[in-house]
Amino acid sequence: MPTKTSGKKSAKKSTKKSAKAESGVVPPYGDPIRKAIARGDQQEMKNVAASARKYIADVQSALDQLDGAIKKSSKKK
Repeated sequence: MPTKTSGKKSAKKSTKKSAKAESGVVPPYGDPIRKAIARGDQQEMKNVAASARKYIADVQSALDQLDGAIKKSSKKK
């Protein structure tokens, strides 16, 4: 029969997850950008800036495709 685990183990898991989230891809929302600036690590700021630029380019591309689909759809009607 499995034994019941203590709450401490799950607390460790959540700590690991949050550490992984910060080391992985961070969406370029204002908060991560401001935090990178506040830490003052120039390499981190460059990485966040590059990530934000790529994200914005991807979103702009998807938005352009959406606009194209809207135009096509409105011409059919």
